[in-house]
Amino acid sequence: MPKRAAIALGRIVSVTVLLSAPTGVVFMILAATGRLGAAMAFGGWAVVSFALAVIVRNHLADLDDLAAWIRSLSLGGEAGPPPGRDNAALAETVASVGGLRRAWQQKSTELAESARRNESLLDNLPDPLLLLDTSRRVVRANLAATRLFGSATPGRDLASFLRDPQVLDAVQAVLGGEKGARECEFSVMVPLERVFLARVERLDGQPSEGGTVLLTLHDLTTIKRMERMRADFVANASHELRTPLAALSGFIETLQGPARDDDEARERFLAIMAEQAGRMGRLVADLLSLSRIELNEHTPPSERVDLGHLLRRAAAALKPLAQARGMDITVEVVDGLPEVLAQPDELAQLFQNLMDNAVKYGRDGTQVEVAATLAGTLPPAAGPALRRGGAIRVAVRDHGEGIAPEHLPRLTERFYRVDTARSRKMGGTGLGLAIVKHIVNRHRGLLTIDSTVGEGTTFTVWLPYAPE
Repeated sequence: MPKRAAIALGRIVSVTVLLSAPTGVVFMILAATGRLGAAMAFGGWAVVSFALAVIVRNHLADLDDLAAWIRSLSLGGEAGPPPGRDNAALAETVASVGGLRRAWQQKSTELAESARRNESLLDNLPDPLLLLDTSRRVVRANLAATRLFGSATPGRDLASFLRDPQVLDAVQAVLGGEKGARECEFSVMVPLERVFLARVERLDGQPSEGGTVLLTLHDLTTIKRMERMRADFVANASHELRTPLAALSGFIETLQGPARDDDEARERFLAIMAEQAGRMGRLVADLLSLSRIELNEHTPPSERVDLGHLLRRAAAALKPLAQARGMDITVEVVDGLPEVLAQPDELAQLFQNLMDNAVKYGRDGTQVEVAATLAGTLPPAAGPALRRGGAIRVAVRDHGEGIAPEHLPRLTERFYRVDTARSRKMGGTGLGLAIVKHIVNRHRGLLTIDSTVGEGTTFTVWLPYAPE
C-alpha cells in the first residue's frame, strides 16, 4: 500500500514543518546576529524537527487508528477495544466516543426489541393485513394474510390473488389520493366460502419498506352464516312444522267437539298427537344441531380420537333398533388404524346418523356393514387436507332398495327426501345427511355416496390422519 504510506509521510512532513517553523525562525535570527554558526543553527533545527516528526508520527498513528475504529462503529462492526487509551491527549475523546457507542448500542437494542414486538403484534392479529406500495404490490403480509392467500404473497400484485373488482377499485381510489378510508364486502370461494369486509386506508408520513396503503380484511363469515341460518330456520321450520301443527290443531278441535266423550277416539287421537309432537321435537333438535355445527365449520377440530373405538360405540347404541328388525350391524376396523383429529361428539353423531339410515332403509334380516380401512387411492374431489398426508376410509353399507342416480347429488340438501312419506313415517326430519355433510366438512374430509337400485347404498367418509 505505497500510496497510503506516501500520504502518511506527507502528512508527517507537513505537520512537522508547521510545528518546527518557529524554532527554525529562532535559529535563523541567532545565525544572522553571529551568536550561532549557520551549520550549528541548521543542525539544531534538524534535531528539533526530527524529534517533532517522531512525536507527530505516533500521534497521527493514534488518530488514524481512532478514526478507523469510529468508522467501524458507524458501520455496525465490532471494532474491539478503543485505541489511544494510553494517549493523554486522546483519552477524553476515546472516552466520549466509547460512551456514545454504549448509548448507541443500548438504543439499537431497544429499537430492535420494539420492532420485534411490533412484528409479533402484527403477525398475531386475527385479521389479514396487507401493506401495499404505490404500484399496488404487496410489501408486507401478516400470518393471517399468508394463511389466506399463500406464502408467496409479498412482492406480488394484489390483483394476482385477489380479483374482486370492488376491492381493487377501492385500493386504486386511495392510491389516487382519495381522502379517508374505503370499505367494501367481498367473498373468497376456495376452499370454503368466506365473506370479508375490506378496509383500505392511506398511511401517513413515509412508512418503511415503501408501504403506502394498508388493506385490512375483517372476516364476516360467521356473521353472514348466522344471518343465513336464521333466515333458513324460519323458512324451513315453518314449512316442516306446518303439517304436524295442523294435525295437532285438528285433533284438539275434534277432542274438544265431536269426540269429547268418545274414549276410543280420544286414545287414538292422543297417540297420533304424541307422534306429531315427537316429530316436531326431533326436527327442532336437528335444526339446533345443524346450526351449531355450521357455526364451527371453519374451525378444524384438534382432539385426537380413536376411530375404531368410536365406531363400535356408535354401532352398540343402535343395536336394539337393528335387532327389532332382525338386522345386525358389523364393524370391521383394520389393525393399526391411525387416530384422527376430531370433535368426538360430532364424529359420533355423523356415524350414528349413517348407521341409523342404513337400519331404517335396509331390508329386514340383512346386515349393515361398517368397514374402516386405510385409504389407497383418493377420489378426485379429495381436498388438500386428505392429499397432504394419509387418509382413512369408513364405509357404511346397507342392503336396501337403493337410490336412483338422479337423487344422489341432492341427498345432503336440507329437507330433501327421496320418498317423503316413507321418511316421515320412519321419523326422519330430512336433516340427517345435511348434518353429516357439515360435520365431514368441518373435519376437512369428504363424503361420497354409491347406490345400486335393488341392491343397497354405501356412504363413504374419508378423513385425514392426525399428524404424528
